[in-house]
Amino acid sequence: MNRYAVIGAGPSGLATARALQKRGIVVDGYDSSHGVGGLWDITNPRSTMYESAHLISSRTTTEFTEFPMRSRADYPGHRVLREYFQDYADHFGLTELFRFDTRVTRLEPRDGGWDLTSEGPEGEQTLWYAGVVLANGTLAEPNIPSFSGEFSGELLHTSAYKSPSQLAGKRVLLIGAGNSGCDIAVDAVHHATSVDMSVRRGYYFVPRYLFGRPSDTLNQGRPLPARIKQAVDSRVLRAFTGDPVRFGFPKPDYRIYESHPIVNTMVLNHLGQGDLRIRADVQGFDGRTVHFRDGSADEYDLVLLATGYTLDYPFVDREHLHWRGAAPRLFLNLFPASFNGLFVMGMIEASGIGWQGRYEQADLLATYLDAVERDAPRAARFRERVAGSPWPDLTGGYHYLGLDRMAYYVNKDAYRGAVRHEKKALEVTA
Repeated sequence: MNRYAVIGAGPSGLATARALQKRGIVVDGYDSSHGVGGLWDITNPRSTMYESAHLISSRTTTEFTEFPMRSRADYPGHRVLREYFQDYADHFGLTELFRFDTRVTRLEPRDGGWDLTSEGPEGEQTLWYAGVVLANGTLAEPNIPSFSGEFSGELLHTSAYKSPSQLAGKRVLLIGAGNSGCDIAVDAVHHATSVDMSVRRGYYFVPRYLFGRPSDTLNQGRPLPARIKQAVDSRVLRAFTGDPVRFGFPKPDYRIYESHPIVNTMVLNHLGQGDLRIRADVQGFDGRTVHFRDGSADEYDLVLLATGYTLDYPFVDREHLHWRGAAPRLFLNLFPASFNGLFVMGMIEASGIGWQGRYEQADLLATYLDAVERDAPRAARFRERVAGSPWPDLTGGYHYLGLDRMAYYVNKDAYRGAVRHEKKALEVTA
């Protein structure tokens, strides 16, 4: 039986280990931190978590189906989630599959598989694997834009933000919104001297509750066509949250769900109360002065870059993952068309896909690897289909913004449907 490596012990890595384990596939896991949980473990050196962080999708749409959370909170916080992943890993015997405090430094192809070099408590080691699953996350490598001039105050990416104490008594400018940026803005209004947010485009704001229920639990049946859902939900949101333009945000130049919505309406409350201001896009820095593109300027002590993250697989040459622009080009965001023994888990962003959606992705991978081990012709037919047929449309009819951060965005219903279809086809014997 071949042995496979899984890099990362966050939700995607655990889902992969569980799916492979259920198929009897031998797994070695690697993680640079001291335990499971990935970014949800705030003590993980690579974690981008902050003290006030909670789920932005509700518990029931996010948890693994076979292992419900003990917490009954609709939107549990990061400490609860870290315990959940530890419980999940312990319950299914996944923890002992991983080598912790062990960093993968290099992957090199050899003899139809991969030499994996790692550094850990036992020093540097190189082991050969039939295949390697990259599940080291998509939200760890900060995206740092360049600006003209230099800022002489404190300049941080939000990945370095942990606690509101970092904001106390400071004039704060957040560059970018997004869900993390809006969370931090809400923290800041209670601790900072002043808070401004610089934004270049408009956003749609979704309340956590609609009609007394978590908003993402509504309309869980047959999905509406994209244009109908956009029209209906836009009207519902306007009724519940008002028009964000009235609070100073630019008017969005795209339809709802063509970029990830902001699940935080407290920002609008604080804007309405005058606790923070919306500023134009940044033109440049001059000491502690920030100049904006509308001609205005102000002085700040701290600039926080809420500018997102870039995909990062630093231990393997890009050619092996078939990078195209900001992301690897992979079948179902999982399989390189060359089927070279590398697989990428969790390289999907979608509203509402949850960890169960990622487990389904892992289950498809496990189904394929099981076929490789037990039914080579069936695995070959899958590879031929991937090479010879058009790849499925994963947009669900939505026209996503052409931004780097949207390069691996999918529609949850389209994606899960495509994964289930491929799994069913894989399981058909000749």
